[in-house]
Amino acid sequence: MTSPHLFGIVTPSSNTVLEPLTSAMLAQVPGASAHFSRFTVTQIALSRGALAQFNTAPMVAAARLLADAKVCVIGWSGTAASWLGFDHDEELCAEIERATGARACTSVLAINELIGLMPSRRFALVSPYTDDVQRRILDNYAQQGYEVVAETHSGLSDNHAFSEITEEQILAMCRQMAAARPDAIVIMCTNMRGARLATQVEAELGIPLIDSTSAVVWKGLKLMGADGSCIQGWGRLFSL
Repeated sequence: MTSPHLFGIVTPSSNTVLEPLTSAMLAQVPGASAHFSRFTVTQIALSRGALAQFNTAPMVAAARLLADAKVCVIGWSGTAASWLGFDHDEELCAEIERATGARACTSVLAINELIGLMPSRRFALVSPYTDDVQRRILDNYAQQGYEVVAETHSGLSDNHAFSEITEEQILAMCRQMAAARPDAIVIMCTNMRGARLATQVEAELGIPLIDSTSAVVWKGLKLMGADGSCIQGWGRLFSL
């Protein structure tokens, strides 16, 4: 019989951050565990080759491997839909569910749902991406009626390099965003070390922090019917 708390996670191949963070969060949920499957992602850019990394076929193939472990929820812990368009993740979820029979969720769709729980759709955006990728993200959110009131990004394209941005640097980026008084600060990348900063950012700045890795865990637990409120020290979102 499938445990209701086996959570499958589709992971970019060059990511080293999301797996330990996801496991640490789920360790606080009785009976929960995370199980990972990778597909190739090495560069974040708008070139044809970089965009092709996120074709759904290899992502669904990774999800099928997770289905062998009889997980009941499969999450895509990545943020490509923020620049590809939100419909990418909606279609991906539908394909994963057809292929595996498991419920599916993604970081970006979870982020958007969490923003929708805020007083308004005004948020600040922190990312490691290049100017053109960041601009595409801003345009996508604007087209869907969100207001990005401030943004900052690191100008990087090598996916592995995102993990080398320190927590101190990320905290400085969040502090920079606070002046715009957004309803939330969104860290848009599952290979940035933002999740553990949530409690500090929220206490110091008085602004909720929505981290991409935390967001997909939040949504996955909702789909599993598990109580995420037992997760302490990772931000306000788990009380929502």
